[in-house]
Amino acid sequence: MNKTEMAQKLAKKIDIPQSKAAEAVDAIFDSKPGQGIIAVELDAGREVSIGGFGKFSTKHRAARQGRNPRTGESMTIAARTVAVFKPAQALKDRVHD
Repeated sequence: MNKTEMAQKLAKKIDIPQSKAAEAVDAIFDSKPGQGIIAVELDAGREVSIGGFGKFSTKHRAARQGRNPRTGESMTIAARTVAVFKPAQALKDRVHD
């Protein structure tokens, strides 16, 4: 499912125009600088917890040694901050086989 399909389902589920549903989805999930509620919170170093669904947060990964798969040469992989998602137990239980 992509953002357009999500907006269509949201519009149908709560009986609002698809354009308003698309605005709502973009307001939450947009990744452009300064846009998207989740991205803005992660940029600020804060967590976003959605009860029964999960938690979005950031994690710092330290610099480490790696190997270029093409040449086999050692290289340093720079430290960086990455976005992570940890699903809530309720979500895990629902999608469990």
